Amino acid sequence: MKSIKRLALLAVSVVVLFTSCSKNVDQPFDQQTDLLTNGRVSQKAALLNSYTGGFYLINEGWYGHGTGEVNFYDYATGTLGDSLFVKNNPTKNLNPATSTLQYGTIFNGKLYLVSKVGGPLVVCDENTLVESGRIAASSSNDWRAFVGVDATHGLISSQSGIYPVSLPGLTVGTKLSGASISGQVGDLTKSGNFVFALSQSAGVVVLNATTNVVVKTIPNIAVGFAKTADGAVWCAGGTSLVRIDPVTLTTTTVTLPFTANNSWGAWHPGSITASTTANEIFLANNATFAGATTIYKYVVGNSSSLSAPFITIASGKETYGSGVGYDASNNTVVVTTVEQGFTTHFSVNDLVIYNAATGSQISDLPYSGYWFPSIAVFH
Repeated sequence: MKSIKRLALLAVSVVVLFTSCSKNVDQPFDQQTDLLTNGRVSQKAALLNSYTGGFYLINEGWYGHGTGEVNFYDYATGTLGDSLFVKNNPTKNLNPATSTLQYGTIFNGKLYLVSKVGGPLVVCDENTLVESGRIAASSSNDWRAFVGVDATHGLISSQSGIYPVSLPGLTVGTKLSGASISGQVGDLTKSGNFVFALSQSAGVVVLNATTNVVVKTIPNIAVGFAKTADGAVWCAGGTSLVRIDPVTLTTTTVTLPFTANNSWGAWHPGSITASTTANEIFLANNATFAGATTIYKYVVGNSSSLSAPFITIASGKETYGSGVGYDASNNTVVVTTVEQGFTTHFSVNDLVIYNAATGSQISDLPYSGYWFPSIAVFH
């Protein structure tokens, strides 16, 4: 459905063409005019070289009009800096324009930016966003997510399975074997001695983190992953919220008051996150082909915590992409929304921050532009 919405958006491109050339926080950044002055990085770009005290927003971008980009929300100023990859890497890009920047994660001081549909895997410094390596864009690429396994190994998922990645040189190895991971694989996470992968065909596939051998599958899972302070891995599917023990791999199921829907048709990272200090899970109640208007909180061991939504999105808005993230630095839930509807509605964005203990709203930052936010990434 999100792909259909993007196609509908293309139909009004003549009317809203101005969105692709504005140069402020509300619109995508013009790399050529603002970054390069007689072949040198502009002063504006040079000053934006340290991103701490906040979090990144990884944006899909407006399909067909340009690539996705990285924004940064600064808690001290309450502002959203835009298009920071091109500002800090003026001679590089995330092309092709038909790719979609869909995923980001921090591992060992590096921010890994993962693109779908022919785009690159790019590695940047966690704090400066200066690029340090990449797997080049290629028509054969169709990446989903990255997980670091150890200092010299990682895994990247794709439309057609999982590939090992040598670090730090970013060499992609031979696709992992196994019927359960031969098709589309999305979210990845590591806990203890295992890597957990979400497979479209098999549900959760658990790999030995050392050998990459499949040791267990857990069917009927649609959404992953969150990891609580005790190391447990959480996922959901149908009306079940599932806890996976990180040592024994045994599962415990909690009944949800709604159906947890997948996003395989136009994949985005799972709409689930967890506190890193308490055993609490936050799960967006996504529609079948749309975002959520409510977010639930499960306090482990307390089934009544799921009796009502923890957060209700403002009327006329819904989450987009993952839509929900947890910031351990201040115990908040970060929610990204767009206006419900099609075409120009998708230029109406809100970045809303809630208290993770009470669910009360702390702030709401409206901003405009066809960003299509996919996931928040926290230091």
